[in-house]
Amino acid sequence: MEKMLLLGDEALAQAALDAGLSGCYAYPGTPSTEIMEYIQNSREAAKRDVHRRWSTNEKTAMEAALGMSYAGKRALVCMKHVGLNVAADAFINSAITGVNGGLVVTVADDPSMHSSQNEQDSRFYGKFAMIPVFEPSNQQEVYDMTRDAFDMSEKYMVPVMMRITTRMAHSRAGVKRKAVREMNSLKLPGDMKQFILLPSIAKNRYKGLIASQEHFIEEAEKMGYNRIINGKDNKLGIIACGLANNYLNESMRELRLDYPVLKITQYPLPVDMIRSFVEQNEEIMVLEEGYPIVEESLTGILRSEKKIHGRLNGSLPRDGELNTEFVSAALDNNQPDEKELSSIVANRPPALCPGCGHTDVYLALNKAMEKYGKGRVFSDIGCYTLGALPPLNAIDTCVDMGASVTMAVGASDAGLVPSVSVIGDSTFTHSGMTGLLDAVNKNSPICLIISDNSTTAMTGGQDSAGMGSIEDICKGLGVDPEHLRVIIPLRKNHEINTKVIEEELEYKGLSVIIARRECVQQAVKIKKINAKVAEKT
Repeated sequence: MEKMLLLGDEALAQAALDAGLSGCYAYPGTPSTEIMEYIQNSREAAKRDVHRRWSTNEKTAMEAALGMSYAGKRALVCMKHVGLNVAADAFINSAITGVNGGLVVTVADDPSMHSSQNEQDSRFYGKFAMIPVFEPSNQQEVYDMTRDAFDMSEKYMVPVMMRITTRMAHSRAGVKRKAVREMNSLKLPGDMKQFILLPSIAKNRYKGLIASQEHFIEEAEKMGYNRIINGKDNKLGIIACGLANNYLNESMRELRLDYPVLKITQYPLPVDMIRSFVEQNEEIMVLEEGYPIVEESLTGILRSEKKIHGRLNGSLPRDGELNTEFVSAALDNNQPDEKELSSIVANRPPALCPGCGHTDVYLALNKAMEKYGKGRVFSDIGCYTLGALPPLNAIDTCVDMGASVTMAVGASDAGLVPSVSVIGDSTFTHSGMTGLLDAVNKNSPICLIISDNSTTAMTGGQDSAGMGSIEDICKGLGVDPEHLRVIIPLRKNHEINTKVIEEELEYKGLSVIIARRECVQQAVKIKKINAKVAEKT
């Protein structure tokens, strides 16, 4: 088969297609977005009619993928690490129901929080759910492991997790493809009660999941992804997980070290392999992106009290990404260079695009809020979060998807009236609608501003699930039509928009203002597309 130059995200997507994928389900979130986009742009996927539309949120994506698996087909669900929090209910329970067609859950973690609220480690979720987890160390392994993950999923009838991180997702390397597999035929589960999690059924299925753990560990021992690389100097044995293998290889070459290495890229941990490796070395160092999961696990695995170096004892930073400098400093028993990059490169904080409608929303809101003072504007996750920065300084919170609505409701319950919520159209349909229903039921004295730019702009302009129907959704949830208003956020409309916001802030109940204006970046893209179409015609 051909060799292709692919991002880690693209290698995963291509592997899924080559493995007989029938459907991909996802909500856009960096660094996972390119997986779905690659499948959406794939001629092979179009020819085979692979399902490849964005879902409203990660929970609906996870459940839809489980539904495709129920019907016997192979399904891929993709999200970033915080998206797994949204999908957690279905994800954890899918380990109990098991699968019918192969189901691979891909989670892209973001150490150092390049575009995220936290840097949680999805291996924790995999361990929590007690399912197999793959953590590739290069793009070829991304491809190979994805195919193996589908096979393992069907072999043991459980979902399997693929965990990648930002650097793996967004770096390129040559990837050799394998033969393309045909899609599964439609096939219902052999046990028609498998997916009914009544307690009596769930208890038995949970026992089965526990019994499968020894098989998962055996696979981790024998599949070949986890392996020991011998070295001449047994003073230190290094356990390197996933992408950390690359940093280690580079550091050992530069420092001319020859320590034994245990490469870990598949979980559950290969217990016997770890014990054998540790016994051969005087001290142990653990390199892993994210939480010190392996490092902590060694306490329960090892029979000896050998010294362990890693994130927990200060040999490596407790937070952020690993890199060659940190690894080299740990191996050389030095402290890493603490010189900040900002001393070399000027800091350039992100900003809203020139002409962005969100800016005009905030200018009007800031004017309307002058009489009430600071500390009353609850915002959400999207481009408009940049309203927290100078010169706008317009928002006071950003916690998780949809929290702007419910935090404003809670603040109003505490007596902070008026409270304002600012949310984007895609985030509103993702997880703001249920919060609005709470506000409707209590007639909370909040003003909800839905800044509708008709796209999921922060992640590249994917379709917004509620495009063209935000008013209808609000009315359907019970918003009073008299206090459901639409404004156009343009500088020339500043005074009119400010007056509308002022009027709704004075109302002692729930009001919703939809600030609608197309994303300026999308407008440019559409203009270029239309120009090309015009040239052809």
